[in-house]
Amino acid sequence: MGARGTLVGAALVLAVTGIVWIVNDDRFGRPAAVPHEGPSIEEFTIPPLPPIDTLRARFALCDGPIRTNCVVDGDTFWFKGDKIRIADIDAPEIFSPHCEDEKHAGAIARDRLLVLLNAGGFSLQSGWRDADRYGRRLRTITRDYSSLGEMLVEEGLARRWNEPARDWCALD
Repeated sequence: MGARGTLVGAALVLAVTGIVWIVNDDRFGRPAAVPHEGPSIEEFTIPPLPPIDTLRARFALCDGPIRTNCVVDGDTFWFKGDKIRIADIDAPEIFSPHCEDEKHAGAIARDRLLVLLNAGGFSLQSGWRDADRYGRRLRTITRDYSSLGEMLVEEGLARRWNEPARDWCALD
């Protein structure tokens, strides 16, 4: 290896030793421990998420004067005695349809909403208005943060509230 190799090796060992010594010596600017207020990392825990989808009931189709937990049509239902209008959709009419196709589509949307409501827990969220002109509470209904109204839209059983009116009598 020769004298030159020995000299380079010794210089390298001295350099590494010097760096390790400087890094570990408090006199060379290593910051002192900063006092920390508040919980230590060992004490820090992430709080649990608030419970979702805690609402549930056994729904039926509305029939008769007593309406507690029942489905009226594809965008309206009763829950614990409150009449709820699903705020983010509009479904075909059953009670004042423009034609038989709309009435039939409305019955399918109503039946699908019944299945969705009975499929498990759900959540109700208020929007910018609490109630519509008929006194129905305007709510978006979700399960696992997904809108049940949007599910009806995706299945072709309703339209988004902010979209143009749909002619249910001109079904494809």
